[in-house]
Amino acid sequence: MTTTGEVRHEAAGGPWWWERRRGAVLDIGLAVVSAVECAAEGVAYAQRGGLPVWLGVLIGLVVGSTLVLRRRWPIAVVLVSIAVSPASMGFLLTVIGLYSLAASEVPRRITGCLAGMSLLGTLIVVWVRMVQDQDRLEFGGWFVPFMAVTMSLGLTGPSVLLGLYVGARRRLMESLRERADSLERELQLLAERAEERAEWARGEERTRIAREMHDVVAHRVSLMVVHAAALQAVARKDPEKAVKNAALVGDMGRQALTELREMLGVLRSHEPAKQPSGELPAESSGEPLAAVGAAAAAAASRAEVEQGPCLAEVDALVEQSRAAGMAVDLSVDGESVPYGPEVEQTAYRVIQEGLTNVHKHAPGAKTRVRLAHRPGEVAMQVENGPSPEGADDEARLPSGGNGLVGMRERVTALGGVFVAGPTDSGGFRVSAVIPGGTSAA
Repeated sequence: MTTTGEVRHEAAGGPWWWERRRGAVLDIGLAVVSAVECAAEGVAYAQRGGLPVWLGVLIGLVVGSTLVLRRRWPIAVVLVSIAVSPASMGFLLTVIGLYSLAASEVPRRITGCLAGMSLLGTLIVVWVRMVQDQDRLEFGGWFVPFMAVTMSLGLTGPSVLLGLYVGARRRLMESLRERADSLERELQLLAERAEERAEWARGEERTRIAREMHDVVAHRVSLMVVHAAALQAVARKDPEKAVKNAALVGDMGRQALTELREMLGVLRSHEPAKQPSGELPAESSGEPLAAVGAAAAAAASRAEVEQGPCLAEVDALVEQSRAAGMAVDLSVDGESVPYGPEVEQTAYRVIQEGLTNVHKHAPGAKTRVRLAHRPGEVAMQVENGPSPEGADDEARLPSGGNGLVGMRERVTALGGVFVAGPTDSGGFRVSAVIPGGTSAA
């Protein structure tokens, strides 16, 4: 972050109340010049008043030196200049003191009151001095008031106006600096939040891809393992059936590879184009890579949903399980209507995962698949009975426990209801109801 004005002042701090060393040098130099001026004027004042010269010089040095306090106590400096105005000393003290007072944070009513007092004091002093010297002047009676007003305004007005301008400009610059610092902090917070959102989007996309990979691979590989076991059992007894099972295994493998290629093809089609050699990378151009990656991931997700399976392929899915030796009964209630692509794919995946779980955990069990088209929703259920007695436990396939989690995430993401659990007969049931948003024509 950019260093704020306060930090810059502290980095270049000066002695005592000065924020910078050059400010201290400037004030001390002005105080020296003012002291010399007041000392010279103190000599004339001592001669007019019949005082010792050294006393007039001492008074002048003390009065002029008060200018060094103009930043810390500008009101005191102006009061001193007003107090010594009858002695006709402190010209520089008056000008610099009024300027410092107007440029400071002193309330404007106090500044106006002291400026008026200084103006009135200068007017009176000049008027009296001009009247005293009137015998040596050859001008008319108008000259005395004209000179008194002109000199008092010339001594007071420019100093006050310049101080007001500098003070307003300083406050404006400080306000702009604070606003810039605040804006920079807000931009940093926005960047952090954008990074958090992008990280969340990447995590969601990784979860979605993992879920799709699980649905594709687990079902196909489970069928391949079942057919491979059957192939091993009948290889010597029934060569024709072994050849048929081998062909089914090959078909399952090719289907799995095809689905994986389609999925990876969708992801690759949304990769950012290669950066030309003469252009800056995306980080330098100011475009957040996280946002680009999240947008590409969302586009890939939409494309994958549009190209995914649908309810019309449920018959073929059930036939594959039957070909693997599973006793599956499929029933469809209601009239089929077109649903949104996400609804159709989610319903298909629920049935697919339910059949996969039967292959893994209850090989040989009778299974019933129900699909119901209802007004405004679609319901599906996969229920299997207990495994037959004497079933080989080694035939059971390993499971990572992610299938049910993935189905629940899919269904709840669409506002549906998902229920899974064992039945009273010792089997297992998977049920889901999804709101049926119809696809746009």
